[in-house]
Amino acid sequence: MAFVLSYSNASSGMGVAEDCKETFLELQRKKTYRYVVFSIDEKQNQVVVEKTGAATESYDDFLASLPENDCRYAIYDFDFVTEENCQKSKIFFVAWSPSISRIRAKMLYATSKDRFRRELDGVH
Repeated sequence: MAFVLSYSNASSGMGVAEDCKETFLELQRKKTYRYVVFSIDEKQNQVVVEKTGAATESYDDFLASLPENDCRYAIYDFDFVTEENCQKSKIFFVAWSPSISRIRAKMLYATSKDRFRRELDGVH
């Protein structure tokens, strides 16, 4: 029972920096960025923008921007062509959690993920 209470408190206590929402809207509406990587600033107790990728960057560039040994959140604007030859775009949410990251980081990112994702309207 204590675990459930800790989960709830950790989840509801994490804030989201205002520039996270603004940067997301620039990716979503203006197509300014191909991707955005977010990290949790434990001192400020909030999610912050860590890095943005220009609209010309590739999926490989996106993968290279993710740390090998720490957790992150990210959004990626994926462009594709349907079977009907229509140009489409989907924005995906990524919860990056490498197996070698610290257990505390994995728990912090896992418990804050749903609240943060709710801030990003229109993400798959």
